[in-house]
Order: sequence, then structure tokens, then C-alpha cells
Amino acid sequence: MKKQTFHLGIILISISLLSTVFSGCTVQVDDIKPPKEIPLETKAEQMVENLTKENYAAVHENFNDLMKSSFPIKDIQTAWNSLVKSYGTFEEIVKTRKTEDQGYQIVYVTCSFSTLGKLDLRFVFDNESKVAGFQFVQTQSDDEYISPDYVNTSAFREENVTIGEQPWELPATLSIPTGTGPFPTVVLVHGSGPNDRDETIGPNKPFKDLAQGIASQGYAVLRYDKRTKVYPNECAALLNFTPQDEVITDALAAISYLQNNSQIDHDSIFVIGHSLGAMMVPEICSQTTALKGAIMMAAPGRSLEELYLAQYTYLAELDGTIDENEQAQIDTVATSVEKIKTMNISTDEYELNLPYSYWLYLSTYDPIDVAKNLTLPLLLLQGKRDYQVTYEDDFMRWQSTFQNITTMTLKTYETLNHLFISGTGTPTNTEYLTPGNVDQNVITDIISWMNSIL
Repeated sequence: MKKQTFHLGIILISISLLSTVFSGCTVQVDDIKPPKEIPLETKAEQMVENLTKENYAAVHENFNDLMKSSFPIKDIQTAWNSLVKSYGTFEEIVKTRKTEDQGYQIVYVTCSFSTLGKLDLRFVFDNESKVAGFQFVQTQSDDEYISPDYVNTSAFREENVTIGEQPWELPATLSIPTGTGPFPTVVLVHGSGPNDRDETIGPNKPFKDLAQGIASQGYAVLRYDKRTKVYPNECAALLNFTPQDEVITDALAAISYLQNNSQIDHDSIFVIGHSLGAMMVPEICSQTTALKGAIMMAAPGRSLEELYLAQYTYLAELDGTIDENEQAQIDTVATSVEKIKTMNISTDEYELNLPYSYWLYLSTYDPIDVAKNLTLPLLLLQGKRDYQVTYEDDFMRWQSTFQNITTMTLKTYETLNHLFISGTGTPTNTEYLTPGNVDQNVITDIISWMNSIL
């Protein structure tokens, strides 16, 4: 079975449509001269143009058989409409480039959108020049990143390391304070989508801010590229894909790496999870005894499908009206959400572009219930301008459960958004296009809380 994922639910910034690379065979007809092969770059650009013209059937026709069966036309429409709702109106193709990865040809079409700027559409082609993988991925923008004032680069150094084991080894960065050590340390666990180690969102790099800000205060910090970024096609080929595969296993591998590193104080390891990562922190904690404490940043208190629908509806309502097309898409998402809630899904079916196995896992997982059974100290942080994981619908559920439980510390920030960057006015997706940094108060509060635990 082939697998693709579409993570709009928790971040709505990073949309991933993962699919496995397969190859097939063709029949050679000797007496007919084959047509001249269209360059893959041209094919990819044509598919983008068809997306903008809402000619989803023409895009679908370029898929290989397995992609066609597991990623139907209606899902292409839903994905594109969701992208446009988040990023704004398509403006133009900026550039196209082709690369090769493990023998497969990959074309990136960089597109500009009216609201959130540039985004890459990534097409993976099999050996018959058919599309075997399709992703929306962040266009890297290192030149726009601004290092925050609270980072003291003389207080730490950074090493490129590798965590995990074959076939899932992941490149990572270990930020290590100057001095002899061993040092207390922190593992950073990403939100949804194929994030890099910095959790890059447009010009912003919240995990780089966290890592270097915390390392400036005497803690080592380990951050790594997410499995779905490094191995998108291999992840797509996994049967029974769940959050254990996407998040938990690699977080545990990062913790194991630290336990075997002589520079690290093995009795002082913390984990920080953001968004989806925060949602899975209680389960990560339940699967290891190596942690001293855990921090959850923007931890969902609702189910993933509820977040998906709420975010989609919120963005549709931002201009004050919901047009006919937007309402149709909301109705489609609502139908999928109801199917997920009742698990009215066949074992080979995808809803919201996630497989049955993923939803089955989440149907029995409540992070709040798991967290109640933990004995280690927990810190939960929430920005009040976060429209994706909200103060009213998510944080308040955590607060009502843990207000009298001493192992949990809860803290809110009036002006911070989902990335814990300060802003003003009505929170929208457009502010993610503005360069900013994780607020210094967040760094200070995390350091103060960890120091109190040690």
C-alpha cells in the first residue's frame, strides 16, 4: 500500500503530500516512433499551471498507477484549495530546478503566492516519467533569518552529528556550551510536516532560536531534521504509518544518542515539543525513563481532526465572509472529520490525506490523559495570539485538568503566536512571512524552570 500525508491540522504552514516511489514497465512498439520526451521540468510546470486553472484531472493523469489510486482527484483539489487558503493567490512560477536522489529525478517548482510568499512544489518522477511523489515544501530563505540578541555565539559551539540507525539515520546539530561539561541538555521535537532541524517557517527558524538561546545559557541542545523530510519516499512506503513512526521513535533515538555522549549529563536530559511534537511529548515521556522533565509549547488539547477543521474555518472567515467554494471545502473537511471521529474508515482508506492506521492510533490517544499518569515535572507554554492551537479551546483544557497538580507548570504569553513570536492585532497566517524570533521571555522561562528542576 502506498502512503501519503497531508499535515494541515496542527500548523497549516507546512503541507506535506508524501507518496512512495514505484516503477513499472512499458511495452515497446518497434514500428512506431515514440514522441519526443517532454523535459521533466516542463511537465512539472505544466502541472502547476493546471493546478492554478483548477484542472485537477490533468494533474492526476501524470501520476503513476499507485499514486492515482491512493491520491484521487478530489484530494488534489482539497490540497490545492487548502494551500491557496493559507498562502494566498498564486502569482507566478519563480524558478524550476531538477535534482536526483537515490536514482529518482526530482523537480522543484518555486512558486510565489500573494500572502505567504514563496513555496516549492516538489515532484518525484519514476523511471517512466510519471509522478510518484508530490509535496509542498518550504522554500529555504536563510538570507532573511535574523539572529536574536539573546544568542551569544561565543558561549557555545555547534557540531554536525547523526542520530538514529539505518535505515532512518538523521542529520542533526548539537549545540554545546563552552567549557568542560558534562552539560544538561534539551532535545527539540518538531511540529507537523517535513520540518528541518530549525523548524523553518518562511524566514523564521524557531528551533534555531530555541537551540542557540538555550545553549547561550549553559545547556546543550540537540535538534535534527525530521524523518519525513529526510526520507519522504521511504516514509510513504511504510505500512500502518502512525505518529510513532513520524515523531516518537526519532525523539527516543535522539535521547539515546545523548545518553551515549560523554559531553552530556545523562541525569539531566529534557525534551521540548512544539505543536504536534508537544502533543506527543506525554507519550515520549511514557516510553523512556531517561528524562528529567518535559516542556510542551502550544500543546493541542483537542483532536487532530478538530484542529484541522477549526483552522480551515478560521482562515476562511478572516475576510468576514465565506464564499461558496470555501463553504464547499469546509463541508468536505467536516464530512471527513465525522468519518474520523466514528472511525468509519476502511483499512486502506485515507481521510484528510492520512491513512486509517494514523487515525486509529490517535483515536485512542489523549495527551492529557497520558500526561496525568506521568510523575516527572512538566511545563506547558501557550501564546494567546495562537489561532492554530488556541488559548480558549486547547490551553484551557490543560489548565482545568492540571490546575491542582503540582507536577505541571502552566504559563501564557499575551502577544505570542504559534511560533512564540510576538505580534499585534488579529492573528493571521501572513505574520509568518515577517522575520522574527522566539520571544526572549520564553527562553528565560524555560531556563528558569529547568534550573529549578535540577
